[in-house]
Amino acid sequence: VQLQASGGGWVQAGDSLRLSCVVSGGLFSAYGMGWFRQRPGKEREFVADINWSSDKTNYADSVKGRFTVSRDNAENTVYLQMNSLKSEDTAVYYCAARIRSGSYYPHEYKYWGQGTLVTVLQ
Repeated sequence: VQLQASGGGWVQAGDSLRLSCVVSGGLFSAYGMGWFRQRPGKEREFVADINWSSDKTNYADSVKGRFTVSRDNAENTVYLQMNSLKSEDTAVYYCAARIRSGSYYPHEYKYWGQGTLVTVLQ
């Protein structure tokens, strides 16, 4: 199973970005998907997750109301729509997959993408 994250870049504070993560080599519709990020000098942290059927999502408090996770099982893709970006959102963003449900804990994910860098300029 391979995960390919994309969509990162440089933006101004207040702008929006949409990250995508395409999953190949597995049954995407069976996976819960998570987004994590690692800010400079910090440990990897949970951002959002979505279960296999899209009826359950969870968000970190720091992004609630600004970020939205969604998925398209027909396209084997999970998205992270990021609005009202702040400088503290600057990080490498990773997508991850595990069976059925998402999880807050990185160690519960079996598959990881390579990360995409988001830089938010003040």
